[in-house]
Amino acid sequence: MNVPQKLAALRAAMKTQGLDAWIVPSADPHLSEYLPEHWQARVYFSGFTGSVGTLVVTADEAGLWADSRYWEQAASQLSGSGIELQKMGEVAPYSDWLAQVLPPNATVGVAADTLSLSAKRGLESVFAAKNIRLDTAHDLSDSIWHERPDLPNGKIYVHDAAFVSETAAEKLARVRAAMAEQNAAWHLISSLDDIAWLTNLRGDDVSYNPVFLSYLLIGGQTATLFVDESKLNTEAKTALQAAAIDVAPYGDIIKAVGKISDGLLINADKTAVSTLAQLPSTVQLIENINPSTLFKSIKSDADLAHVREAMRQDGAALCGFFAEFERNLANGTAMNELDIDTMLHDHRSRRPNFVSLSFNTIAGYNANGALPHYSATPEAFSQISGNGLLLIDSGAQYLGGTTDITRVVPVGDVSDEQKRDYTLVLKAHIALAETVFPENIGSSLLDAICRKPLWQAQCEYGHGTGHGVGYFMNVHEGPQVISYHATLSPHHAMKIGMITSNEPGLYRSGKWGIRIENLVANRAVENPQETDFGKFLYFETLTLCPIDTRPIDKALMSAGEIAWLNAYHAQVREALLPLVDGEAKDWLILRTEAI
Repeated sequence: MNVPQKLAALRAAMKTQGLDAWIVPSADPHLSEYLPEHWQARVYFSGFTGSVGTLVVTADEAGLWADSRYWEQAASQLSGSGIELQKMGEVAPYSDWLAQVLPPNATVGVAADTLSLSAKRGLESVFAAKNIRLDTAHDLSDSIWHERPDLPNGKIYVHDAAFVSETAAEKLARVRAAMAEQNAAWHLISSLDDIAWLTNLRGDDVSYNPVFLSYLLIGGQTATLFVDESKLNTEAKTALQAAAIDVAPYGDIIKAVGKISDGLLINADKTAVSTLAQLPSTVQLIENINPSTLFKSIKSDADLAHVREAMRQDGAALCGFFAEFERNLANGTAMNELDIDTMLHDHRSRRPNFVSLSFNTIAGYNANGALPHYSATPEAFSQISGNGLLLIDSGAQYLGGTTDITRVVPVGDVSDEQKRDYTLVLKAHIALAETVFPENIGSSLLDAICRKPLWQAQCEYGHGTGHGVGYFMNVHEGPQVISYHATLSPHHAMKIGMITSNEPGLYRSGKWGIRIENLVANRAVENPQETDFGKFLYFETLTLCPIDTRPIDKALMSAGEIAWLNAYHAQVREALLPLVDGEAKDWLILRTEAI
């Protein structure tokens, strides 16, 4: 079926169930950012393949709510589908839209395993004025999506002990202490990265993210991992036994929650309505961020040492890639955007402790680079030729860390306007990289420091400046986020050991896109002054790869900014020279020359 036929089938199912509207979020029972194919219903029904978006269907209208990163992509993919793009930030939220277009006493449906408890409450609050009922009892996808993929069954393995600084038993003890502080007898964890971190296990149920489908229910003396036991290898089973973690079938979590009689700690943003279906109404819900989310965001000194080595290996791989890329350009060898992903994987896979890429490589040439989350496909990609800018956002999973880096390289001649934009983004990147800030400051408050050089030039970008990054874990990790769009929360406090991206950008629709990204770690100022104003932190730049100097307009840079760039390149050269040879070494030396 094409998208209009799928919508017609969906509307027929809605009518049968007495539903006036149907919501299809980008979500699974674990409220993950990246979804197993089994839960990619929004992609199936809309044809829009971006990682985030919400489809809403009524009897005679359909809309797809997407943020600015995906507007051009969504407009193209939704063309002729009968679904109208709704630009988040410029239109009302879909909940408000439904409350406006639906009559009083209408019924809106959404699958319970794709709706968090907090989202359910938010919808019910908006719908209350018109007595619109929310129905979570049905999942219409199964009756229409006949070729729906099965649940993933990747193997689960132990994170190599050489890279683990704390045992699962020790982590559980920390979580139980946090539970006791909140008077919680039980703690339910649905978020997959929290579970992988707590158990020191890894899997491959979700592309690029080394996690596995599971739930973890922790009591004062017991802990149970709800997972398909056949996916556990022998070492994983032994490790769970050593940590006193029992194993139960994945689907038994709902019944287990139904047997709880005392206070239950959950993260309402990360717990699906379906998981709590049988929870006794007498049980007190204690709602807070998962303690493990805060714990895993703070990397130990040992973890950071492994991350630094992973960055060295990743940087060496990138030297090889860029040397090959520039040789191909010089020789006139044909290359397209798809080739970039293949070449990057080839070079990274040769490095020690490489596991996989950490996300789908973004390689956008000229106009495609203006789409922040662009993804070339075999059906739609650009050749890399002529004059312009190529944006490459890529990363890898190593046993000792997760990498995420964006570089922009010139192809042929670069215009003065492109140099101006590139230099403005570099100035913004340096502004954040040089920042010293109070410990525990809300991460979102740092955003304006980064954006100042762009704002002074009356330029802006729609995405956030920084996201947390896991340790051989998800490339996007909370709780910290550097974005003035984010609601300020106590959980966004910047702590020593956190790893965050620094990635300002500038995008000219239909022309080019520029983003420069390094990962940085929060570190205590090494020589603190005698002060009455508390502890201050700085950003240690972890990523090791030259920032191309050819598109720089040096006249726009201050002496301090030039000094920062030269010092960074000296650090990169010193760290990577022992790991490269041949043309990769020559490229490294050339691209780290001082300006």
